[in-house]
Amino acid sequence: MKQEQLIKMLTPPKGVVDMVLDTDAYNEIDDQFAIAYAIKSPDKVNLKALYAAPFFNAKSIGPADGMEKSYNEILKIVSLAGREDLKEATFRGSERYLPDEKTPVESPAMRDLIERARNYSPDSPLYVAAIGAITNVASALIAAPDIADRIVIVWLGGHAWNWPDTREFNMFQDVAAARVIFGCGAPVVQLPCMGVVSSFYTTRPELEYWLKDKNPLADYLAQNTIREAESYAAGRVWSRVIWDVTAIAYLTDREGRFLSSELRAAPIPEYDDHYGFDGRRHFMRYVTHINRDALMDDLFRRLTLR
Repeated sequence: MKQEQLIKMLTPPKGVVDMVLDTDAYNEIDDQFAIAYAIKSPDKVNLKALYAAPFFNAKSIGPADGMEKSYNEILKIVSLAGREDLKEATFRGSERYLPDEKTPVESPAMRDLIERARNYSPDSPLYVAAIGAITNVASALIAAPDIADRIVIVWLGGHAWNWPDTREFNMFQDVAAARVIFGCGAPVVQLPCMGVVSSFYTTRPELEYWLKDKNPLADYLAQNTIREAESYAAGRVWSRVIWDVTAIAYLTDREGRFLSSELRAAPIPEYDDHYGFDGRRHFMRYVTHINRDALMDDLFRRLTLR
C-alpha cells in the first residue's frame, strides 16, 4: 500500500463506520462493556459482526474452551442489549493460537472476516476492533492478504512502548499473530495497555451510582464487575480497569475528546517479550492518552439509555 493511502486510512474516522468486534468476552469484565458500548453507539458505529477469540487462564481449560465461553458470553450481552438479531452475526473463532507466522487457523470468524472485508475498499474500509488475542484477524490476513487494504485494525494489545516488557495478556498469548498484524502492512491502530489505557478504570461507588438498576444490561455490567472485584478485594479499596472500551472509543471519538494518538513507525513484537524498532517500517497509529472522564461520561450515558 502506498504511504499516502495508508496515512489516509489511519486518519481517525468521521461519520458512521462499519465495524466488527473480535473479543475474548469471558476472560474479563471489560469486554462486556466494550460490546455494550459498540451496540449503544449506532450514531457512530454500525456493528456488523462479533467474533469469539481464544484465551487461556484460570477461567478456561484451554484456548478452545476460552473461545467457546466467550462465544456464549457475547450472546448473553447482545440479548441483554435487546439485539437478538446480532446472534446470527456472532461467530466462533480459533480454537488455538497460530502455530507460526505463515499458517492460519481456520474458524467461522476468520472466514466471515475475509468474506465481509472483500465488500469494502481502501476509501471505505471495514474497521476491525480487536480486544483479545489477535489470532482470528491474523489468520484472516495470512489466508487472504488481499484484505489488508480493505480493513483498519484497532487493537488493544501490548503495553506502552516504553514499558519494561510486552507481557500483556492479549499479546503474549500469541506473539506470532501480533507479528503478523504489525508486519503485514495493513493499517493498524494500537491501544497499549499498561502506560496508556490503564488510566481507564472504574470503582464500586461509581458503578452503583451510574449503572445499578438502570436497565438489565447496565445492571449486569455493574454487578459482574463488583462481584469479580469483591472476589479478591472484599473489604479493601479497589478499582477495575475497563480498558477494552477504549478500542471502541477510537471509533466513536469525533472531536478528539476521548483520546490522543499519533503516527509512528510500526514496532516489531519480539519473542523475548520486548519490542524491536526500525524507523524505516510503515506507519501505524499509536494511542498516547485517554481522557478518562470524558469517555466514562459518554459510556455511562449510553449504557443507561433504554
